[in-house]
Amino acid sequence: MYFYPWGLYLCSVEKNKKLILFDGVCNLCNGAVQYIVKRDKKDIFRYAALQSKIGEKLIAERGIDTSNVDSIILIEPGIAYFVKSDAALRIGQEFGGLWKGVAIFTWIPKVFRDAVYDLVAKNRYRWFGKKDACMIPTPELQAKFLV
Repeated sequence: MYFYPWGLYLCSVEKNKKLILFDGVCNLCNGAVQYIVKRDKKDIFRYAALQSKIGEKLIAERGIDTSNVDSIILIEPGIAYFVKSDAALRIGQEFGGLWKGVAIFTWIPKVFRDAVYDLVAKNRYRWFGKKDACMIPTPELQAKFLV
C-alpha cells in the first residue's frame, strides 16, 4: 500500500506503474487495452475497469465526475491523472519509437481533441458493441489487472 501526502492511497500497486482505468464492458475499450498490453514492452501500465471496486475507489478519491468522463482515465500515482484525449495521447507516447509522434496532436487545442474523443465515446457502444460483463484477463495477464 502506498500513501500519498494528500491522503490518497493505492493498494498493491507498484509505485512506478501507471494505471489505466477503462470501460470494462465496451468492446472498443477492451480492444484498446489489449492493443496497449501487446505494446507495453517496458511493463509501465496496470489496468482496472471503471466498474471495478478499485476503479470506483480511484475515481472517487480524485473526485472525477464519470458522467463527463466514462471511457478512459490515466493515473500516474503521486503525480496527476489525465482524461479523454490527454490520457490517450500520453498512453501512446509511452510506447516510444514512432508513437512519440502523437505528441504533435497536443498542439491541437484540447477542446477540439476532446470533442472528437467525446463523439467516439458517446457512440462507442453503438459502433463497436458492448459486453454483458467486464473482460476477464488470461492467467498470464492477471498480474497487470487490478481488482
